[in-house]
Amino acid sequence: MSEEIKEAKPLNFLEKIIEDDLASNRVPNGEIVTRFPPEPNGYLHIGHIKSICINFGLAEKYKGRCHLRLDDTNPAKEDMEYINSIKDDIKWLGFDWGNYEYYASDYYDQLYEIALDLIRKGKAYVDSLTPEQMKEYRGTLTEPGKNSPDRDRSIEENMDLFLRMKNGEFPEGTYTLRAKIDMASPNINMRDPALYRIKYAEHPRTGNKWCIYPMYDFTHPISDAIEGITHSICTLEFEDHRPAYDWATEIDNIEHAPHQYEFARLNISHCLMSKRRLLYLVNNNFVSGWDDPRMPTVSGIRRRGYSPEAMKDFVSRVGVAKVEGMVDYSLMEFCVREDLNKKAKRLMAVLDPLKIIIDNYPEGQVEYFEAEDNPEDENSGKHKVAFTRELYIEKEDFMEEPVKGYHRLYPGNEIRLKHAYYITANSVEKDADGNIVAVHCTYDPESKGGSTPDGRKVRGTSHWVSAEHVLEAEVRQYDKLFKAEVPGSTTGNYLDDLNPESLVILPKAYIELEAANAKPGDYLQFIRNGYYCVDSKDSTEDHMVFNRTCTLKDSWSKMKAKMGIK
Repeated sequence: MSEEIKEAKPLNFLEKIIEDDLASNRVPNGEIVTRFPPEPNGYLHIGHIKSICINFGLAEKYKGRCHLRLDDTNPAKEDMEYINSIKDDIKWLGFDWGNYEYYASDYYDQLYEIALDLIRKGKAYVDSLTPEQMKEYRGTLTEPGKNSPDRDRSIEENMDLFLRMKNGEFPEGTYTLRAKIDMASPNINMRDPALYRIKYAEHPRTGNKWCIYPMYDFTHPISDAIEGITHSICTLEFEDHRPAYDWATEIDNIEHAPHQYEFARLNISHCLMSKRRLLYLVNNNFVSGWDDPRMPTVSGIRRRGYSPEAMKDFVSRVGVAKVEGMVDYSLMEFCVREDLNKKAKRLMAVLDPLKIIIDNYPEGQVEYFEAEDNPEDENSGKHKVAFTRELYIEKEDFMEEPVKGYHRLYPGNEIRLKHAYYITANSVEKDADGNIVAVHCTYDPESKGGSTPDGRKVRGTSHWVSAEHVLEAEVRQYDKLFKAEVPGSTTGNYLDDLNPESLVILPKAYIELEAANAKPGDYLQFIRNGYYCVDSKDSTEDHMVFNRTCTLKDSWSKMKAKMGIK
């Protein structure tokens, strides 16, 4: 019998580069060293998951190591809260940096000495241009820049001013240290980039030791070099910065010169991936916080019930490319559904309840039916569901005057209650305004378990919960935060595209009692309603809150629309 051969997945361009470097002995000691270098000035978002998976994944595949390095070069925007959240997010995804945890601030003393050496060699100077003047002198994409009047300061004067900058003698914005490269370079990033600026802000790790801080484009490549990174992998927006990266790693006395490689970042429809704009949403109360389940942050999708396996599958399907593109939000939800379908516990929940009274069922009697936890998992268990005379079903599962094609409950029609009996609707109770508040039914005692001795079949099946044995809970129905595929594409203001129905709160939903045992981190499917999880922040023993992770495949929604049912 021939053995089935699984087709190998083609190598992406980064894997090809690494394998070529290994084959050509271009990797020191033959060990691949990557790094994930986030700035701790906000929470990680879904786009970062791609970078995390690439950097940690390559190190894992080629038996190397991946460093976590926090590029903490701007103390005014950084916080330990962000640092801790970044670590939690990476661990949630299942990656571990071991003992290789670093910070750009670990290298402040070395960076300072490198800056002094550049001044001594006439390769850096202290500039007094204001930010506005610096922009004017910088030139444009089509016009070269012009030299600052301070470019020809003497080495002695530059050294004196830089030391005084370090000693805190000047206000912020008075001076910057700039590299002396080429103001006529076709690459604007090479037109004497800033290396240091004055900043009076307490640093999360170094406190008030420094009042001058190195710029990102100076710090980042030198940190890579110090740590022995073999493949510096970043997104395409840094492609134009590569010459500055190479310049920094070729400075005298830097022993190791890593190379930078760029890949296309992850852009998802109906989402924002700008930290600045996400921060605006948080600070102006458009969302409840960085971990709001509508946010595209890792902490947000965790709270919403996305699984790490689903997100890793998602970025794997997107792939690694060199060209920017837009990935449809529906692909991400598909991956979430595919994963949760295998692991989510099935429960019955009635979100918009309508009371059912079974007139011929004995008052006070309770029966228990077995329900599978997950029919997709042969190793999953079962749980008991209580059945009583009074139940709740969804309001949409009953119509007093049914439309064509409606097969659920209506007067004279028989349906199946999942796991239990066949029931037939007989009459309704209405309130003073004419709203139906209860439906009186009869049940067939011989239909227990969903079949009858005469073998008759019914076309409609409803989920239900016992009115007496039930968990009353709050359910939050989450949807996309933005209506538009590209927020702001029509009006220029992304706030105009906020989805007013991105959160619908159902204060009183009824869920079978098994749900009371659920805890944050458990994956649930409310039959026919979608995938849900216990809210990790607001849920308590006395008031449980469930978040909708995503809907099920929307065949029922489409059917309702076709039949004109709201």
